[in-house]
Amino acid sequence: MLADALAEVARGDSRALERVYRLTSAKLFGVCLRILPDRQHAEEALQETYISIWRRAGAFDAARGTAMTWLMTIARNCAIDRHRVLARSPQLPSAVRLDVADPDADLFAATLVEDERRQLHACLDQLDELDRRFIAASFFEGSTYSEVAGRAAMPLPTVKSRIRRALLKLRGCLS
Repeated sequence: MLADALAEVARGDSRALERVYRLTSAKLFGVCLRILPDRQHAEEALQETYISIWRRAGAFDAARGTAMTWLMTIARNCAIDRHRVLARSPQLPSAVRLDVADPDADLFAATLVEDERRQLHACLDQLDELDRRFIAASFFEGSTYSEVAGRAAMPLPTVKSRIRRALLKLRGCLS
């Protein structure tokens, strides 16, 4: 069904793109959010994802994998590209950014997000350095477990086990 819709998108059918969006947007947004925790940046990456899908739908090859895997790869790549751009752009310290008036700002929500961020960092600090690097690479930078294992020159099952144990420790700390 999804592969058929992609074939229609490749022929320029905008309604097919709407169907693809309805079927996949929640999952692809989750991929973007995993790499870009800021919702606005994740939404922008998702938009770039669907623009890319519109342009490249003809490149989908069902013999090489499922449609969802292909779409998730596009979303992951768009989110990583946006992450890299954001990492290169100068950022104002958060104290300075808070001084800028924003009539739509929800101070309570911003405070909750900042508290959650602090708690996450405190919990991450409780992990050993290698586990913390594995978590950062996998969940904040969007690296695959295989990429993390390759950079660490460690067997993939070992890296997966360490990440799983670290995630369990984080869950316990955050709850």
